[in-house]
Amino acid sequence: MVSGPRRQYAGGVAARYLLLGTALLLLALGLVMVYSASSITASVKEGSDWFYLVRQALFAVGGWGIAMLVARIDYRVLKDRAWMIWSACIALLSVVLVIGLASHGAQRWIPLGIMNLQPSELAKVACVLLVAGLAVEWNRGRMDTRTFAIRAAIATLVPSAFIIKQPDMGTTVTLVAAVAVVLILAGMQLRWIFGALAIALPVAVLFVTRSDYRMERVVGFLDPWANASDKGYQSVQALLAFGSGGLDGVGLGLSRQKFFYLPEAYTDFILAIIGEETGLIGTLLVVAAFAMFAWAGFKIATGARDPYGRLVAGGVTGMISFQAVLNMAAVTGLMPVTGKPLPFLSYGGSSMLVTMIGVGLLLSVSEYGMLVPRAVRPRAKSKETRFESTDERRGNRRPRLSGIDGGRTTRRGA
Repeated sequence: MVSGPRRQYAGGVAARYLLLGTALLLLALGLVMVYSASSITASVKEGSDWFYLVRQALFAVGGWGIAMLVARIDYRVLKDRAWMIWSACIALLSVVLVIGLASHGAQRWIPLGIMNLQPSELAKVACVLLVAGLAVEWNRGRMDTRTFAIRAAIATLVPSAFIIKQPDMGTTVTLVAAVAVVLILAGMQLRWIFGALAIALPVAVLFVTRSDYRMERVVGFLDPWANASDKGYQSVQALLAFGSGGLDGVGLGLSRQKFFYLPEAYTDFILAIIGEETGLIGTLLVVAAFAMFAWAGFKIATGARDPYGRLVAGGVTGMISFQAVLNMAAVTGLMPVTGKPLPFLSYGGSSMLVTMIGVGLLLSVSEYGMLVPRAVRPRAKSKETRFESTDERRGNRRPRLSGIDGGRTTRRGA
C-alpha cells in the first residue's frame, strides 16, 4: 500500500494533470460557446460572425502561453517581489480613475488596442501574493498577530477602495474572498476574519443603497418576474434560456436568447446560453469541471512542501473558484447580478489573462513546491526510494524533508 511522501507526490502529479486537463477542456468549451453566443451580435455590429471568436482565440492562446511562462518561474521568487507587484497594481488602478475607459456606468479599463486591460483583475492576484507572504512571516514568528492583521488589512483595503470607486463590487468581493482563503489556510483565528467582515458589511450595504443602479439589481433579484420588463429583465431572460434548454438542450448554435433577448450573452451570461443549448446535462458538466478544477487546485495547495506555496495555491484556487460560483449564482437567480465573467468561458481579455496567470501559479507550485521521489542506489544491494525537495533536484544540494507547512513555528500573539 502506497503511503507517506510517495502517496503525497502521486496525488500532486494527478492533481497537476487534472488541473491542466480541466483548464484545456474549459478553454475549448469557452471558444465554442463564445462563437455560438456572439455570432449574431458580431455579424450585426462588426460585420463578421467570427469577430469575437477570433479575439477570444487570441486571448486563449496568449493566456495559455503566459500560463506556461509563469509555470516555469519558481513561485518563491515572487515572495520578496510581492510588494512591488502590489504597488504596480495600485498605480494602474490610479491610472484607471484618470484616463480609464467608461462603459455601462463603470470606469474600469485601460484601452490597449486589441484588449482593454482591467487592473482590478490583476490586483486580485497581487493581493494573494502579498498577503500570503505576510502570513508566512507571521507564522514564522517574525511579526505579531496585530501587526500582521494591520498589514493584511492595508494590502486588501487599499486596492478594494480603488475598485469600489470604479465601481465594481463583484471584483471587490472576489478579492476579499481570495484573501480570506489565504488567512484561513494560514491559521488566522476566525474571530479576526469574522470581525473584519462584520466591519465591512455595513460599508457594503451603504455602498449598495447609495446607488440607484445597484438597488435596481437588488430589486430585480428579489422579484425578477414582477420587474421582467426593466429591473429583472436580464435575470428573467437567463431563466428562460435555462428553461428552454430543458434536460439536453436545443442543440449547439440553436439558441434563441442570443438573438438580442439576453444582454451580455457571450460575456457574463454565457452560462445561460450553455444551459439553453446543452441543457441541464451540459450545465451540470460545467459545474463538475469547475469542481474538479477546485479539487485539483486545493490538492496542489495541501501537497506543497512550503507555506508560501500552500497559501498562494490555496488563494489562487479560491479566487478562480469563488468567481465561478459568484457568476453561476447570479446567472441562475440565486443572488443579484454582479457583472463578473465566468472564468475560462466568458469573452474577455483581462479575465482570461488573470485566470491563466492563476493556472500558471498553480502549475509552478506543483512543479517547484512538491516533494519529488528519486530512486537512489545505496551501499546495500537493495534499492530504495527517497524523497527530496525540488531545491535539491535543481542544484541546492541541501535535502529537506519539510512538511506541508514547511516546519512552521508557533505563532506569537495569536
